[in-house]
Order: sequence, then structure tokens, then C-alpha cells
Amino acid sequence: MILGGGLMGTATAYFLTRRGVRVTLIERGCVGAGATVASFGNIRRSGRYLPQMPLANRSLGLWPRLENWLGTDVEFRATGHLRLIFDHDGLGMMQQFRKEALDWGLELEVLEPRDIRKRFPGLGPGAIAASFSPEDGSANPRLIAPAFAMAALRGGATIHEQAHVSDMNKTASGFEVVTSVGTFSADTLLNCAGAWGPDIAHHFGEEVPITLAGPQMGVTEPLPHRILPVVGVWSKQHGAYLRQVERGNVVFGGAVARTQVGADGFAKVDPHNLSNQLQEVVKLAPALRQATVIRQWSGVEGYVQDMLPVMGPSGTTEGLFHAFGFCGHGFQLGPGVGDAMAELITTGACATPLAPFDIARFSP
Repeated sequence: MILGGGLMGTATAYFLTRRGVRVTLIERGCVGAGATVASFGNIRRSGRYLPQMPLANRSLGLWPRLENWLGTDVEFRATGHLRLIFDHDGLGMMQQFRKEALDWGLELEVLEPRDIRKRFPGLGPGAIAASFSPEDGSANPRLIAPAFAMAALRGGATIHEQAHVSDMNKTASGFEVVTSVGTFSADTLLNCAGAWGPDIAHHFGEEVPITLAGPQMGVTEPLPHRILPVVGVWSKQHGAYLRQVERGNVVFGGAVARTQVGADGFAKVDPHNLSNQLQEVVKLAPALRQATVIRQWSGVEGYVQDMLPVMGPSGTTEGLFHAFGFCGHGFQLGPGVGDAMAELITTGACATPLAPFDIARFSP
């Protein structure tokens, strides 16, 4: 039984069905309508916490296969990830990461200003350098979780939406979960509840320090397609980022503080931040200065205290597993998380190292 129908929950449901496991997925709202749909859709490895790289590499190996497996084009495009550098602090960050990342299977190309102008005209004219990761790219966050869910359904999974959990109990045979649409039982329980994952962990005697916040995202009108790679920034500050979809719209985010989550459990954009955000966005692509922003949005994300996710078995309850708290950088990891958790649940071990994400790190 899986609690949470975002990317992590639906991906795990799919990979479990591929292993012949009967799965019940319970989602309090609609599948893929939480943090997943608020995501930028970035598939990047540069700048990641390096012990997370094996999981990121595992996931990258799966993204190109999803259209065939899921029967849906989730718009994965390996267009590359260009990360611009505007100051010497950013240059130092990139150089240090590039050196250390080689041992983890990631090799970044380093671009001088003339290389940026030649290969990516119009991008980052004020940049002093950039890194480029050609195998990375993007996908559509609105499509991915529903695609995994539909494929899991075809594989025999049962999915309950609008199912609000009122109680959970460990039983002699496994777990019992009481919801607004019925009571369900299973021998194994997987917590993929995202920002609300710590509530489930707390119910079973485990504490995870987490803060809830929402990114400020936006999208422009359709424009002539000129921007191929995903574009970001190496910076000690939270820099802007953008990508242009094939329909021409430019999706952007970053550069401003995340918004607080309201008492209603939703995160909303602060329109007063848009002007400052766009000032940073046009540094990446000055041609966007005249573009019209047609929509803004946010979504609730959970930021664990050490900015690392919680993945693996419970430290208190046999048969309970966790995969939550991806701190706003989980989209790229999604397929790898699902595959890794399915392997761990069905075999008791995982070929990808998950120790850095063990919930026991928060034990007294």
C-alpha cells in the first residue's frame, strides 16, 4: 500500500507492478496534482549532493525508456543543461563540483564566453563562463505522474483518489489504513506523502525536521522556439532558471524567496515578487524582456532540514518504508526512486546506495 500519488508514489506503484506485486495507492487529492505538477520539470545532475549521484544516474538511464514503457510521451527531451556563471564565486563552485563529480560519473563541459555565444546565441551575454551537461534535459511534470498511474493500473494496481486518511495502524499481518473511501490492508506500507510524509513518520514514532514552502513559477506566451537547453545559474544565491517548451512557452522560476504555505495547506505566488524575478530571468535570455507572462503558480514542497530526502526502511516499524522530502529537486530522481524502492521492498536490498537518506539520521 502506497500513501501519496505524486511522482514518487506513482513511479513506485508502476515498478512494483512490473515485479508482480499487488499495489493499492491512496491519494488524498488527485494523482500528480501536488508538488509534482508545480515542478519546473528539470532533469539535471549538476549541482547535486554528490552521494545522490548514483540515484540520479539510475534515474537518467530510465527517462529515455518511459515513453515506450508507459505508452505516453511525457516530453522527456535530452536537450542538455546549460548553467551560466556571472561571477567568480559561481566559477569556483562550478570548478570544484566538476572536479569532484568526475568520480561519480558526471563530466561537465566548460564553456568560455565565445563558446556560449557560438553554441547558444542570445543566452547569458553577461556570463563569464558556463557548464554544459549534454545528457540532461527536461520533461513535462503535468504528464509524468498520471502516465505512471495509468501504466500501474494496466499492471493491476488499484488507485483511490480523494481518499482522506483518518487512521493508520500496524496489525499482526501488516497495516490497516482507514480512509474516507474505505479501509485498506496490506503487509507493506510505503510513505510517499511528500510534504506530509513527516506526519506519517511521526505516527509511527519517527521525527523528521521539515519546512513547507512553495516555489514561484511562471510561464510566458508562446514565442518562436529559440532556446533548446534548460538554463540555470551557478550562484551562492538562488538563481533564476528557465526552459522553452516545444510549443514556444518559456517556463521560469527561482531568484526569489519561496512563499509560505497557508493555513489551508496551499502555497500561493506573491505577485509582488514577479518584477524582481524577471530581472534575473532576462539576464539569462534578454530577448524575454518584452515577453508577456500569462500564468503564475506554486505548490507545496517539503524541505528537510539537511536538504536531503528520506528514503528507505523505517527505523521503528517493520514493513514500513519512506520516500519523501525531496526538497524541490526530486523531479529528475522520480523514475529512479520508484525503481529503487520497488527493488528494496521486493528484495530487501538495493543496488543503489540509499544510506545517506536513511531516516535514522534524525534519531536521538
